[in-house]
Amino acid sequence: MTTVKTISCVVVDDEPLALKLMADYVQKTPFLALKEQTSNPMRAIELVQQGGVDLLFLDIQMPELTGLQLMKIIGHKCKVILTTAYADYALDGYEFDVIDYLLKPVTFDRFLVAAHKARERLSATEPVMVIQAPAATTAVPASYIFVKTEYKIQKIDLATILYMEGLRDYVAIYTTAGKILTLQSMKSFQEQLPESNFMRVHKSYLIALDKIQFIERNRIVIADNYIPVGDTYQEVFQQRLNMKG
Repeated sequence: MTTVKTISCVVVDDEPLALKLMADYVQKTPFLALKEQTSNPMRAIELVQQGGVDLLFLDIQMPELTGLQLMKIIGHKCKVILTTAYADYALDGYEFDVIDYLLKPVTFDRFLVAAHKARERLSATEPVMVIQAPAATTAVPASYIFVKTEYKIQKIDLATILYMEGLRDYVAIYTTAGKILTLQSMKSFQEQLPESNFMRVHKSYLIALDKIQFIERNRIVIADNYIPVGDTYQEVFQQRLNMKG
């Protein structure tokens, strides 16, 4: 079977029509592979941290986190092509050594120019992933996550997390350094954290298994705090304990 060099891409844009257009452009380009399209910049950060992303098509203006702020967080882990409706942002983007800058509405021919620039840049600096067929890849889990609080994006080392509690409007993350509040959902953390050490034990609680001090009846004790085990989670929780034992 002939191997095909592909550039693994993630498209990030909070505008649904622009997101769909850029994703369609990626899928039409033979040497690009769409890993995921998302309107959530936190999801984009997660994908880059997991590895296997060569190129971001990144909108600059997003309400929760701008494209420039996102680039500061991910550093040089992948290449970036910026998109925006405002030409004034071009100089800011080039300060980050982006591959190209696309002004909306983006035409397919202009998109292809940027895509070819990306292929040349990636070929010159590092080998591009070679695949023979679509297949699941095993990524090395990150040792930290980024969490959006009310005023900033905060990095949290996974080793410091004790447990999480779902409140009415927030999720409280209890760490060895203190409590952090975020508007992100419990479900998003359940999907993001590695299953090897983190587990949902109640509709309102997600715990780090290695931080359990002891278990008393249907309650878990972590850092001297009692955490209930929900009825629907008891069987799976017991199975996890048996596997750890």
